[in-house]
Amino acid sequence: MNFNKHFNLEGQHAFLGASQYHWINYDEEKLIDAYSRRQAALRGTVLHKFAADCIKLGQKLPDIQRTLNMYVNDAIGFKMTPEQILCYSENCFGTADSICFRNDNLRIHDLKTGMAPAHIEQLEIYAAIFCLEYEIKPSDINIELRLYQSDSVLIHNASVDDIVPIMDKIVTYDKIIKRIQREDQIL
Repeated sequence: MNFNKHFNLEGQHAFLGASQYHWINYDEEKLIDAYSRRQAALRGTVLHKFAADCIKLGQKLPDIQRTLNMYVNDAIGFKMTPEQILCYSENCFGTADSICFRNDNLRIHDLKTGMAPAHIEQLEIYAAIFCLEYEIKPSDINIELRLYQSDSVLIHNASVDDIVPIMDKIVTYDKIIKRIQREDQIL
């Protein structure tokens, strides 16, 4: 049999596809809700790319109290780097929406485009990974973390007590995972 070629769909997953099979148990209301959440996630991805491009280009947005505008304008004002990968190991890394470090001040901002409540722990983890990657003691720096969501900004000045336990957990858990990986190679 000569199967049809669908080159434009390679590597993609359909919303009503087999690998996302849970939809066969949805009623119409749940289908609409699930599809809406997926579209919101896709919109968030586009907004993050747009924000990163604005920051890279230094293109400020109108000065109004809207989540995206405040995030972009603050990142430009603080001369931040958008979409920066932070890496402690292959088991522990992530991409900070925007970050800068100068004059012993670490600043990490996160843009939240969805409605789910944001959690400052995500930014604390980024700060911990940063400190581990660049071998900087949290006690030697100031750490300001900002969450931009729902047209407001949550500012958190992280302390040593916030960051060091996360750093310790990263180091410990990374060792455990590496030990498991070594044991799996033996089998």
